[in-house]
Amino acid sequence: MSKLLKFQITLFRRYSQNSPEYTKKKFNVIRGNYNSIQKEDIQHFRKILDSKRVVTDSVDLEKYNTDWFFQVRGTSNILLKPKTTQEVSSILHYCNENKLAVCPQGGNTSALGGSVPVFDEVIVSTELMNKIISLDEDSGVVTCEAGCILENIDKYLEPKGFIVPLDIGAKGTCHIGGNVSTNAGGMRLIKFGNMHGNVLGIEAVTANGEILDCLSNLKKDNTGYHLKHLFIGSEGTLGFVTKVILQCPPRPKYRNAAFLGLQNFDKVLKTFKLLKGHLAEILSAVEVIDTPTMEFIRKENKQDSPIGDYPFYLMIETSGSNEQHDEEKLHLFLEEALKTGLILNGTVASEPAKIQAIWSIRENIANGFRAYGSRMLQYDTSLPFKDYYNILEPIKESTEGLSERVFGFGHLGDGNLHLQIILKNEATDELKSRVDAVVFEKVAAFNGSISAEHGIGFLKAKYMDKIKPKNTLNLMRNVKKLLDPNGILNPYKVIV
Repeated sequence: MSKLLKFQITLFRRYSQNSPEYTKKKFNVIRGNYNSIQKEDIQHFRKILDSKRVVTDSVDLEKYNTDWFFQVRGTSNILLKPKTTQEVSSILHYCNENKLAVCPQGGNTSALGGSVPVFDEVIVSTELMNKIISLDEDSGVVTCEAGCILENIDKYLEPKGFIVPLDIGAKGTCHIGGNVSTNAGGMRLIKFGNMHGNVLGIEAVTANGEILDCLSNLKKDNTGYHLKHLFIGSEGTLGFVTKVILQCPPRPKYRNAAFLGLQNFDKVLKTFKLLKGHLAEILSAVEVIDTPTMEFIRKENKQDSPIGDYPFYLMIETSGSNEQHDEEKLHLFLEEALKTGLILNGTVASEPAKIQAIWSIRENIANGFRAYGSRMLQYDTSLPFKDYYNILEPIKESTEGLSERVFGFGHLGDGNLHLQIILKNEATDELKSRVDAVVFEKVAAFNGSISAEHGIGFLKAKYMDKIKPKNTLNLMRNVKKLLDPNGILNPYKVIV
């Protein structure tokens, strides 16, 4: 038996053991009126791409059919790997003409099943569209293909003195096209904003294969409708993003990170207010972690708090251009916070290795989720600051008997709470629906949003009519119908 075959068998077993039940069965989804792949379709795709970029082997396809968190699983029997926009155009034109549903896929790090098929959609991956095309070193504007890994773009920019304005835990895997398609936020949103504010232009292919050039690299361009915004956050349902023009700010010369322990959430909010007043222009991230989350980190990721145990923890980062100025401001803040009893303890780091050690505690949280499979329910909520953490107790009470543990962490700087619930038993569709209803009802009662930065994908699509006004949804459906009349682009996602 060859080494390659052994590796393929190992990979197949790994996904077979961890893969969830097929989405179509688990969620009782009715297949849309699409055609299925035939031999002649495969032959046609091999004319567009070379044979190596048309994948039909079931072992190779398994990881593309299954989402990163092992929540959903499709049954696609073909994967296409285009290298150019023109190839994407040819693929979509053919699929549209032959009514073949398509699932666009980047790094496949979606938390809501938005990047994997539900049935047998044609998976079109951007992984070979990974070229950084250009950088304007005067303006910091970078142009790249959709399959560029986020971290690779940042490494390319580092020696040039710029930084990618997005930082998320999946940066070593996710693709910039996926980040645009989900309007990713991340840990430094408080300083740089989300993708809507940082994308200057995109190139996208519509369902009929038409290439739409919105590749303006101008910061200010008010000539007509801003069509690029239709595709930012649309999760591949309106078009296939192939190129991105990104505004990248100057790379900070100096960074500081602090890990703080606090007594209660009231003091967390007061500390946050003090932070904004003292650090203002150099404040780049504010993350909060509660005790259950830290216990989870300790158990699953084998990482400990560097300052001991406290009810709440704040992780803050400053970034600026003047070392003395930044450190002075940070120390003045810490001095006042300690003096007034807002924080109980803390540690500060300015060396890159120590800063990364602090950030790794936060960035690695998601890695621990996978061990729980369907028992781990994840909610990406946005809430008013005063209610940011108050929602947890009502949810604990309402899910008593169903949940084993409820905990929260997230981007306090922009009101984004990642709410996690570990169920006592495996999540059946009925059980998950019951818990979803509780969570979404509480979020609505607190005037929050059920999707802060992860989008809607497949898993939240059925709740759209409960959280959006009817006329708003109708307009969304009309836009979808206009751009994708046959509904071939990422069906069963966002709008259903």
